[in-house]
Amino acid sequence: MNQQAEAWRERGHHRTILGDEVFVVDLPAQGDHRADEEILPPLLVLHGFPTSSFDFHRVIDALSRTRRVVLFDYPGFGLSAKPDRPYSLVGQADVAQALVTDLGIDRLGLLTHDIGDTVGGELLARQIDGSWPVEVTDRILTNGTLFMDLVVLSAGQQMLEALPDERLGDDLLTRESVLAGVVATYAPGHHPPSDDLEATWQMISHQGGHRLMARLARYIEERRRHEARFTPPVLIHPSPLTVVWGTADPIAVPAMVDRLAVERPDATVVRLDGVGHYPMVEAPQRFVDALGVASS
Repeated sequence: MNQQAEAWRERGHHRTILGDEVFVVDLPAQGDHRADEEILPPLLVLHGFPTSSFDFHRVIDALSRTRRVVLFDYPGFGLSAKPDRPYSLVGQADVAQALVTDLGIDRLGLLTHDIGDTVGGELLARQIDGSWPVEVTDRILTNGTLFMDLVVLSAGQQMLEALPDERLGDDLLTRESVLAGVVATYAPGHHPPSDDLEATWQMISHQGGHRLMARLARYIEERRRHEARFTPPVLIHPSPLTVVWGTADPIAVPAMVDRLAVERPDATVVRLDGVGHYPMVEAPQRFVDALGVASS
């Protein structure tokens, strides 16, 4: 592993959750908050596809200034176990729910990105119907495909969705092609540090994870088929909602956040112009500042 990936690995540990070894970063509140600031309930972070909790490595210390922050890699992603089997968003919500129980958390906030918005939607549906006895106190939502009629799938997503639900051969997806697909979702002209890109590849390819990408991409059809299950809870859950959205996102296009703002008019919406699909990667300080503006 390169230095960035190794440093991230050292911040976490593995826990057995529903039979899988799940990589977890559990960071306590850092204690340098102002005396007049409240220590908030823990924040559970749900990452996107095809990356991992590493996406948040540049903002996690700021996030943990006033609260405990828990991140994990879904099975099939990052540094978690990557068995060759079918995957689903509902299954990832099962892991999130079991992890929260394992950690003894009964009140939390949610920070979700990309498919994490949908995993979070499933968790909120369970909380609303009483099958997940956890209090969700606040939410932060960032670029994801909440409204499938607005999403613009990338060429890579379309290719993966068209493939059979099975493990890929060694030569179908290379380091260059996978990283090109990730970078294509950034704002035009954004060039992430080469060390970060290499660490991103190492997380994706850990235990041959790049060969599972067609299996993981089943989320697209699942998301399409069960939108009526996943999206309404995001819109109706009564917890305060902050939306931080990169408006140069070629997939979760600006119309997505515009509709969200109409559907949830009480939400605090911060649009980051010139930022693409990964605000916490492309503009970490602006991402953190947006949360500061939203909470002031």
